[in-house]
Parts: sequence; structure tokens; C-alpha cells
Amino acid sequence: MAYPDLRSFLADLGNDLLKVGQPFAPKHEMAALLREMPANGPAVLFENVAGHPGARVIGNLVASRRRVAKALDTTEAELNATYLQRTRQGIAPRQSDNAPVKDVRHTGPLDIGSLLPVLTHYAGDGGPFVTTGVVLCSDPETGRRGMGIHRMMVKGGNRMGILLANPPLSTFLANAEATGRPLDIAVALGVEPALLIAAVVKAGPQGPDKMDIAGALRQAPVEMVRAETVAVDVPARAEIIIEGRVLPGVREAEGPFGENTGYYFSNISPVVEVTAVTHRRDFIYPALCPWTADVDSLLSLAAGTELLGQLRTQLAGIADLDLTTGTCGFTAVIALSKAKPTDVRRLIHLVFGMDKRVKLVTVVDDDVDIRNPREVAWALATRFQPDRDTVILSAMEGYVIDPSCGGGGLGSRMGMDATRGGGPEFDKITIPAAAAARAKAVLAELGFVAA
Repeated sequence: MAYPDLRSFLADLGNDLLKVGQPFAPKHEMAALLREMPANGPAVLFENVAGHPGARVIGNLVASRRRVAKALDTTEAELNATYLQRTRQGIAPRQSDNAPVKDVRHTGPLDIGSLLPVLTHYAGDGGPFVTTGVVLCSDPETGRRGMGIHRMMVKGGNRMGILLANPPLSTFLANAEATGRPLDIAVALGVEPALLIAAVVKAGPQGPDKMDIAGALRQAPVEMVRAETVAVDVPARAEIIIEGRVLPGVREAEGPFGENTGYYFSNISPVVEVTAVTHRRDFIYPALCPWTADVDSLLSLAAGTELLGQLRTQLAGIADLDLTTGTCGFTAVIALSKAKPTDVRRLIHLVFGMDKRVKLVTVVDDDVDIRNPREVAWALATRFQPDRDTVILSAMEGYVIDPSCGGGGLGSRMGMDATRGGGPEFDKITIPAAAAARAKAVLAELGFVAA
């Protein structure tokens, strides 16, 4: 079934949603609790937001593959296949007469920090940051829609800094600035997981409209309405919309910000002048705490599964791919079926050519569970020899938020071949299927649920 909005998804989570009734402040306290959540833990709903009566904050929303699979009405085992199949067909959005996101409208003098419980995450952050806003706009040259998640710093009043390091939105801004005009944008906050996932898909300059991808993932068109003060269509059932204009030629210091790398990152970035804020009654503000499983899970599905699909068009036998938790998407593990040494080398070079974010890749056989760190470490310990099985590439383009690349922006990449040799001495020990099934059944009867 398609979840039409964030509220319907949360209502269906049951025990997979932890409700926190104690008062929590958006500055540091909420991020501290979200950082304490265990791997694969429940989503967290803060019901008592200090300084913002009636508002709620949701965090840890997509931190588990279990919840992401639920959001797409599939299973964890079929999640990658479902994603790849659906994203190859688009379902276009449709205009709607019903716009819950416009229940309350603010168009007068605006103070974003007073209106919204924007989180300040880490001790060294320069201020509150919007981390999970889906930024929407159109190319002033072609009219093509773009959307993506870009961090935004609340600077005071109606001014926000925005990091636009990646296309297409960086290109759209450049096109607007070339004519001396501002770029109209809208920021959708509190959308259902399918739309959030679609926002981080690497669609490419000639790829499909990401709103079509969102419709395909949720198996129903996204309902859209026109914004109040800018020429942008917005999701009608989002919780909050921030409308504004990116000012042409204006750049200001933005940051420091505790990035998903686990380090602070500052930039000289464009500035948004907010023109309106609309929201639902008793809105739910979305929190995405950097350097947590929430971000890892989002990257793994959108960026990782997209890379998996691209690689499969170039090389047969690729069983699975995972971006390793806690590595900011910089480290990948790939399982190959019936791998040959030449296939492994070719695969490593393909990965580095397709995704500049990935700088470490480990290739294993499909008898290894790539989402189990113990099994990956075992494959490296017993099937890999550093002098024989390492591929290193130098002087390659680095990723913008990777501090190890230094001022020049260049980095290196390393691939490790941890596939098995040909003899029976590499046969992995196993438990007979019938015995394993009985053990799981008995544990389930005793009330034990494996993580």
C-alpha cells in the first residue's frame, strides 16, 4: 500500500515507534538522544518540544532496512530488487485541490528559529541546521524540475545559508545568476520515506524527474500544489513548506556543521531569503542527525542500490552491494557470484569510475553476508593477501566533504579482492538447513527475536 504522507506511515509503525513524552530541547538534547539509539532501533517521536507547543519532532525514521522495506511495501530481502524495478518506471505527480500543508500560513515578517524547532546537533555547530529538507526548484533555462537534500543553516530572521555543492540545483542557481535573477525554491519538510529516498537518488542531468521516481517508489502519484509566494510546486501532504529565493551573487560563511563524516565542515555558501512558511496543524518536524544510522540507511538504499543497478549493466554476476555503516558512503562491499580475478579487477575500476564518493571497496563471494561486519572481516582475514589482492589508484577526484583530501581536492582509491581461492579448503562451514530452521523456531517460541 502507498503511504500518502508521513503521518500515515508513523500510525502504522506500532512498536517500531518510540514516543518520548518528556520535554526535549531542539538544541543538542534531541540529537543526543538520537545518537544513543541502538543500531536497528525504532523511530523516535518527541511529543513535547521545548519552546514549540503543539509541535512534534520525528527522528531515526529510516535508520533500519526493516522500516524502509515497510515504507515501500516490500521485504528486507527484496528491498534492493524492489527499488531497482520501480525506479526504472516513473509515476508522474498530479495536481491536487486538497493541501493540508497550507492549514497554517505565515507570510509576514518571519523568524524561522521561532516558527520551527530546527535542531542544533553538535557542540561545535555554528547554529541550527535543517538537515532533511527536500529542496525543490526549476531550471530557469529549461523549466526542468530538480530536487535534493541540501543542508540549510538558520542565520536569524528570514535568512538561511544553503550548501549547493552538487547538481542539478547548483547548475540551476548558476543559470539564474547568469541573468542576475534569484532562484525560487521551496523546502518540503516531513515527507513520507518514499519521497525522502527519491530526493537523494542520483538521477543525472538527463535522468527522470525525481518526483516521478517518488511516485514509482510509493506506487501512487505524489499530490502537488502551487506554493504561496514562489513559482514552485510542492507536496500537498508534507508537514511543512519553507518558501524563498536564493539571492543572486550573495555568498556568506555557512557552518561549522557536524557533517556525516564525523567532522565539522564550513563553507562560503549561497543565501536564501525566506518569503513564507506553511504547515499542517500540530506539525511534525523531521530530524536527521548527521553521522548516524539514519543517514547511512538513506545513502545505502538510494546511492548504494543505484550504483548496484549501474554495475549490473556492465558486469554479470554481481549479487549485492552495501555501503558500510558509519563510513559516510565512502566504503562499499560487493558480493560476486563465481568471481574470476579479472572480473574483480574490472569491478573495482568500474566502481571508482561511477561514484566519486566511494574510495574503499571490498569484493567478496556471495557466500558472505555483506551486511554482517563479522563475515566481511572474516573474508578479508582468510581470503585476502595485501601484496597480491590490492588495487590502488592515485590522483583521483575527491569528495567535497572528505577532510582527508586536503585543499587540492584530490584523493586515492583502494580496492581489495577478498574472494575465495579455487580449492575445497575455502569451503565455508555451514549448519544444515533443517537444524538451523528448528533452532530459529524454538528461539522464537521462547520469545527471543534476533537483531
